[in-house]
Amino acid sequence: MGERRDSGARGRTRARRDRGGQGRLVTDLRDEAATAFQEIFGRASDGLWSAPGRVNLIGEHTDYNEGFVLPFAIDRRTIAALAVRDDRMLRIASAFTDELVEHDLTQVSPDVLHGWSAYPFGVAWALGEHGADLHAVPGADIYIDSDVPVGAGLSSSAAIECAVAIALDDVWHLGLDRAVLARAGQLAENTAVGAPTGIMDQAASLFGEDGAAVFLDCRSLESRLVDLRLAEAGLAIVVIDTGAAHDLATGGYGERRASCERAAKALGVAALRDVRVDDLDRARGLLDDTTFRRLRHVVTENQRVLDVVRLLATDGPASIGELLDASHRSLRNDFDVSTPQLDLAVETAVGNGAIGARMTGGGFGGAAIALVPEELTSLLRVAIDGAFAEHGLEQPDIFRVAASIGARRDA
Repeated sequence: MGERRDSGARGRTRARRDRGGQGRLVTDLRDEAATAFQEIFGRASDGLWSAPGRVNLIGEHTDYNEGFVLPFAIDRRTIAALAVRDDRMLRIASAFTDELVEHDLTQVSPDVLHGWSAYPFGVAWALGEHGADLHAVPGADIYIDSDVPVGAGLSSSAAIECAVAIALDDVWHLGLDRAVLARAGQLAENTAVGAPTGIMDQAASLFGEDGAAVFLDCRSLESRLVDLRLAEAGLAIVVIDTGAAHDLATGGYGERRASCERAAKALGVAALRDVRVDDLDRARGLLDDTTFRRLRHVVTENQRVLDVVRLLATDGPASIGELLDASHRSLRNDFDVSTPQLDLAVETAVGNGAIGARMTGGGFGGAAIALVPEELTSLLRVAIDGAFAEHGLEQPDIFRVAASIGARRDA
């Protein structure tokens, strides 16, 4: 096992990287990944697999409480170019770094993984935990490239995990269903990376479809597609990447999860999914103020997800703005995971024509989303750029996203 440096092709690829903007065409991303793979490994890849990032329309910090979420896969993807080896070595390179990291599959475990490579190697280990015989499957060379913004709360990590998972499932002939692949990705993130996240991100990346959000029950993993109908309503979803990168493996996220677990234990329920809005008055007398506010966010956010799903089916996307706004207020005031940059992005968006806006992702930085009439998207960009400049903040990346198809083999 070990690491080595190879600066040639990856230095060239990394120089093209941007933090957001318009992204790259999927065909360009595929071509670049295939070319870089050839340059690094000295042979052609056997195939290309990809998985998208995601935007969570609503349902934040509900997934690890066995609640409801409504994310959608976005038109930003991670590509994994892969070729099978005739030994047990797994070698992984990426456009993000000059490192080429390699491990013997039979010796891969969370305690030997670190840095960026813990995501893809963690998936290989997690597939072993879900039935793959890592002493029998072949090794592989893998090259990873992506245009999902890193640190923006758009689940760049799950896009890596799901692209690698679907590629290894394919070449190892595992035949695992997508729910199992989602669980493997979550296990990799929780155990190999050390981020105590729920399963929403992997599920969105694997189950997404064009034009639809994924309504996911995080207890049963039952899901169904919900048509967003944005185009027919003349609406767009705009991402405002504040540039304040977040790291869910640090303490704030874990503290929130521990607080939710304490609340569930005090209330005698398996998870906060089992607490209803009508139960909040009783819960207030059993919990300290901070724990109660964490609970209140989760309980009301679950209800907001159900309300948004209902309204999308009956009244259309123009009717969900207040629920998006309420979600942000709850994340800011009760769950304490917003930031001044996120608050400024949301306030400016709502003040300049957005139907609704909220932070998206785990918080402590990252991105906000705004639901905006098509004709006001340019005005929104100008207003947010101006507001951030006025406050002396780094200019955010502002770009539209569309609901896209989930993980797949591309070539």
